[in-house]
Amino acid sequence: MYEHKIADIRPIELSPGYSARLIHTERMSFSFLEVKAGSASARHSHPQEQAAMLLEGEFELTIEGEPIRFGPGSLIVIPPDVPHSGLAITDCKLMDVFTPVREDFRKLSEKQK
Repeated sequence: MYEHKIADIRPIELSPGYSARLIHTERMSFSFLEVKAGSASARHSHPQEQAAMLLEGEFELTIEGEPIRFGPGSLIVIPPDVPHSGLAITDCKLMDVFTPVREDFRKLSEKQK
């Protein structure tokens, strides 16, 4: 399928305050996130490269101990296996793209069907 309607995808709570609508292709995973102000993601890493683009709000990523605060239209690239965490300064909307596919997210998506 070539076209996906984001609004038609059932959201999944990844962690408290983080709601994601997930799409997977053969080689990539897309996560369209809505994050409540004050919600934090724990420090973690994964083998996928991640590109995080802020669509609305203000968000802070801490990558290898360095906080980076960014706003709409900014894109942050996180290399594979690099520890990072996040904090929503305001209510936010983000789009994360992962390559290769996040199989853990794919499994979550399949459970929601």
